[in-house]
Amino acid sequence: MPRSIATAASSATADDPTARRASHDRRVALSVTTVGILAATLNSSILLISLPAIFRGLGLDPLAPQNISYLLWMLMGFLLVTAVLVVTFGRLGDQYGRAKLFNLGFLIFTVGSIGCALVPNSGGAGALEIIVWRVVQGVGGAMLMANSTAIITDAFPPARRGFALGVNQVAALAGSFLGLVIGGVLSEWDWRAVFWVSVPVGVWGTWMGYRTLHDKPRDTSRRVVIDWWGNLAFGIGLIALLVGVTYGLQPYGGHTMGWTSPFVLTCVGAGVVLLVAFVMIENRVADPMINMRLFRVRAFAAGQAVNLLASMSRGGLQFMLIIWLQGIWLPLHGYAFEDTPLWAGIYMVPLTLGFLVAGPASGALSDRFGARAFATGGLLLTAATFLGLILLPANFNYVLFAGLIALNGIGMGLMAAPNSAAIMNAVPAAQRGAASGIRATGMNAGMVLSMGGFFTLMAVGLASRLPQAMHSGLVQAGVDPAQATAASHASPVGILFAAFLGGNPIQELVPHASPAVAGRIDSGSFFPNLIADPFRHGLTIAFTASIVMLLIAAGASLLRGKKFVHEDADGADAVDALAGESVGEAVAREGAALAVPAAPGEDVAYEAAVAGRARD
Repeated sequence: MPRSIATAASSATADDPTARRASHDRRVALSVTTVGILAATLNSSILLISLPAIFRGLGLDPLAPQNISYLLWMLMGFLLVTAVLVVTFGRLGDQYGRAKLFNLGFLIFTVGSIGCALVPNSGGAGALEIIVWRVVQGVGGAMLMANSTAIITDAFPPARRGFALGVNQVAALAGSFLGLVIGGVLSEWDWRAVFWVSVPVGVWGTWMGYRTLHDKPRDTSRRVVIDWWGNLAFGIGLIALLVGVTYGLQPYGGHTMGWTSPFVLTCVGAGVVLLVAFVMIENRVADPMINMRLFRVRAFAAGQAVNLLASMSRGGLQFMLIIWLQGIWLPLHGYAFEDTPLWAGIYMVPLTLGFLVAGPASGALSDRFGARAFATGGLLLTAATFLGLILLPANFNYVLFAGLIALNGIGMGLMAAPNSAAIMNAVPAAQRGAASGIRATGMNAGMVLSMGGFFTLMAVGLASRLPQAMHSGLVQAGVDPAQATAASHASPVGILFAAFLGGNPIQELVPHASPAVAGRIDSGSFFPNLIADPFRHGLTIAFTASIVMLLIAAGASLLRGKKFVHEDADGADAVDALAGESVGEAVAREGAALAVPAAPGEDVAYEAAVAGRARD
């Protein structure tokens, strides 16, 4: 459209109170929801890097088998509760108001953060208290995640939805990785600080949300029906499945893993049966929790498949990289074991930077060109980086490592926002909360399954090589053969978690070595060299599974079809209105329309320009 038309449109509408109010509402929606997602994801990853300090502060032994469950539930409890509740809260947001549920979620999340910081006990009692408050945080986080994407989709027209969701997705992934650095710094001071840091953000978000984020008037004449049977089948089924995965990682009956435990097998079997029953229930009730007919829309079904597979492929990536850095690479380069959590977070910064570069740009460009090329290309690039990580030696060149994880972040950045926009564009407005909940459930459930899967595959790889490597290495270092044999029978999962927690388990596995032998086996290089080959074997197995899932996800992305916007989406007529602009213009106009502080009338002028092009 000629600049004169855009200028005229701007002058005609810049003083329109309704248009200016719409511009303000979009900025409020984007800012508050972005901070909410940032707080939720930062809180999850900040715990990941701070667990060594938390275990030390509570006085817990990371090698004790009974303490492995505390570690797993501190990590996975938040994600499990979020995965179970997020669809239900999305559905309730559709019925009662998305902003209302979102604001309540911010409040609950803040209360949970305060509770975690104020736990009065130590040892196992203190760990249980943290787990309970993490569950409370998970309830609030589920309300935030379920409704944030739907609120943005409501606020932004299809022609700008990808960019807005890109900003939101960048906040989610940036929170995940920035938490690693912030947690490393704060845990060096006081482990309780890693929970206090979320409180000011939560207070601001709660105040700002209740003050400025409000729902539009809704039709209150329609009777609201809760799908209780569907909710129960879904919630109990998913909990049972994820509980089974969690306890499958713990030793049982002399085995290094718990997958032969009757309890684990019962949980997994019952979970699968209940989830199948849930699908049958949803196809028969009049007002289902999840409208299964949405999956008949190819763009929606393909997008959800990509979302789940991508989360499963890389949900455990942070764990593997942290173990690699803390247990092997950093000690080999002179870092003390107790200092490795902080430096592991710092050395993983390129992963965050890669996503920050690609996320907003891919979201803006997908508004113009569709999601298929960006999502598929991003998945293939991510798969290539996993292959590159497999080929690296355990004691790698950091420049190569940094380049690979930066490209990994770019690949996932290329996929995340376009795929989310494609999912939300494919559903009718009345189903956006449920669709957002399904997306968040797939992402969180995929991450929990990925953590369990990565640890399982890694433990299998370690179990096949670590006992022999440990026995021969200890004997060569002068340890008594009987002591070496006893140490080699230690649980690979316990050793893996000890490395994850930034500890040197050799000191506990061989406690009565002579001073000369202790000097050799307690050195910073002995344990890393001992586990390097078994770790690389387990890493190859885990990352190969990730590559397979990413390639399947890329195939699903290719099959999603051309860009699709549901016919009742507000502003659907303007989706193709920008067909004449270049790639550079696509990125530039998004930034201009959302500039902070905003240029007077810029957002309104942009909307008028889009409307003018649509008419032309």
